[in-house]
Amino acid sequence: MRVVFMGTPELAAAALAGLYEAGYELPLVVTQPDRVSGRGRQAAFSPVKAYAYSKGLRVDQPDSLRTKDTIYRIREAEPEVIVVAAFGMLLPAPLLDMAPLGCLNIHTSLLPAYRGAAPIQWALLNGEGETGVTIMRMDEGLDTGPILMQEKLAIPEDMDYGELYNALSSLGARLLLDVLPQWAKGGIQARSQNDDGASYVAKLTRKHEIIDWSCSSDAIRNQIRAFSPSPGASTGIGGKEIKVLQATRISSEEQSRLCTEVQEHGVQALPGQIAAILRRHGPVVATGDGFLLLTKVQPAGKKAMDAWSWLNGSRLSVGQAFG
Repeated sequence: MRVVFMGTPELAAAALAGLYEAGYELPLVVTQPDRVSGRGRQAAFSPVKAYAYSKGLRVDQPDSLRTKDTIYRIREAEPEVIVVAAFGMLLPAPLLDMAPLGCLNIHTSLLPAYRGAAPIQWALLNGEGETGVTIMRMDEGLDTGPILMQEKLAIPEDMDYGELYNALSSLGARLLLDVLPQWAKGGIQARSQNDDGASYVAKLTRKHEIIDWSCSSDAIRNQIRAFSPSPGASTGIGGKEIKVLQATRISSEEQSRLCTEVQEHGVQALPGQIAAILRRHGPVVATGDGFLLLTKVQPAGKKAMDAWSWLNGSRLSVGQAFG
């Protein structure tokens, strides 16, 4: 089967690797143009481009999918199917209708839930207990096409974005390989999505990363999980920014003890305030409805470290506040 592959990040590279290792013919790989990154502002290959180059695959990096030249180059590859995974651009109608088996998309949610951008992080932000991968045939809508196959994945409450991303990347690559031969033989009946159960998520911005300590402990912890290990949920203390990468709940018994201790020491324990410091663990910070123990942080300009090590070098004390 001749597959034109379109994708950009690590999740897409995992799917591309699965296709290559399974022996699919890959006449063309399409990925986003190189982006500058790092302190030296060097142009960096996307993970998909890096993998494709390592295997000697032909790569195209168009600025737009709507030009005649781009559409011609993809058509020239004579795809039987076009596979899309986190490509980053909407596909125009000429591409959607080009291949006999259509355009198949790997979407990291259980559609019709979480249509749109950043479904993995939004599932964590919303405290979901499960998510999954959907293989769908693309149409001109935003993640509205008919579903070919889905598989669920449980989200343990201590799983962060990096871990969930990797798990879904592996699941998406495997599910794609399950779908393709069946789809080619007519062994899958695509089913329409139920729009009544649809939800859309917005693109994440810098404001979503900033911790509001007046929110509930669960909401803040979910936010920390959703942005760990990168870019990190952001807060500040002592005039410096810090990323919080991991936090744990305080038990109800410990909360009662802390409340008593806080009152005895005359600390108000307002949201964001350090209510206590647990030796060899880290600071206990007041939230809108309780406390969180910060266990892993990344100070500005430094590598991630356990919160106890950071405290030892920061000279923070009970009563100081994040915010």
